[in-house]
Amino acid sequence: MDIVFMGTPDFALPTLDAIYDSDNTLLAVVTQPDRPRGRGQKLTHSPVKRWAVSKGVPVLQPRKARDASFIEELKGLSPDLIVTAAYGQILPKSILDIPPKGCINVHASLLPSYRGAAPIHQAILDGCERTGVTIMYMDEAMDTGDILLQKAMDIREDMTCEDLHDALAALGGECISEILPAFEEGKPEGTPQVHDEATYCGKITKDMGMIDWREDADCIRRRVCALTPWPGTYTMVEGQRLKILAAEIVEDGPRNARPGDVYIFDEKDGVRVKCGQGALRLKEIQAPGKRPMADTEFIKGYRMRIARFELPQGE
Repeated sequence: MDIVFMGTPDFALPTLDAIYDSDNTLLAVVTQPDRPRGRGQKLTHSPVKRWAVSKGVPVLQPRKARDASFIEELKGLSPDLIVTAAYGQILPKSILDIPPKGCINVHASLLPSYRGAAPIHQAILDGCERTGVTIMYMDEAMDTGDILLQKAMDIREDMTCEDLHDALAALGGECISEILPAFEEGKPEGTPQVHDEATYCGKITKDMGMIDWREDADCIRRRVCALTPWPGTYTMVEGQRLKILAAEIVEDGPRNARPGDVYIFDEKDGVRVKCGQGALRLKEIQAPGKRPMADTEFIKGYRMRIARFELPQGE
């Protein structure tokens, strides 16, 4: 079977490996154009392009998937199947109709839950105990196609977005390895989604990172996990932005403590802060220009005791 793969970030790599290691032919890889990154704004290949170059697989990088010249080039490859994983663009019907066996996508949720751009972050933000990977046929809408295969996994309480991302990426590779043989004899039938049960998630933005200490402790803890490593969570103190990289729930602070009050700040018990309900220990902190540190180590190098963290809008 001749396959074209479309994907861009690290999440796609286990799926790409699975296709490459199968008995099928990988005709080409389609990925997003090189982007300027870093202080020097140097043009940088996507992880998928770096993989393809290392394997000698042809790479296509259309600015837009809807470009007529790209669609004609794709038709010329005559793929039996197109597989996508975090490609980053919605495919038009003119592409979906090219492969006789269809276009399938690796999505990092148990559809119809969490259709959209950031299912991994959102599952942690919402405190889900389980998530998974869905292999589905693609159609013209976002994440609405018939389901071919789903595999679930538990979300540990201490999992960051990076941890869950890597686990789901690996699971996606397993799912593709399992489903590809079903296409050898034709086009397998999928199971329609129950659209009335669908939930959605939007993009993650940098402004989501500031901690509001008026929220309950578990909500803040989940935010820290969900937004690590990007865009990261932070709090403000004396005009400084402190990144919070890990936090755990601890026994509630003094009754008279207000949200944002740092009621413990010592080298033995670390940094503990009152929340709207409950309290947190900030286990890992990063000051501007410094490396990440355990809270007990951070305290040793901080010039004065922190009494209170700021609330959003200076309240």
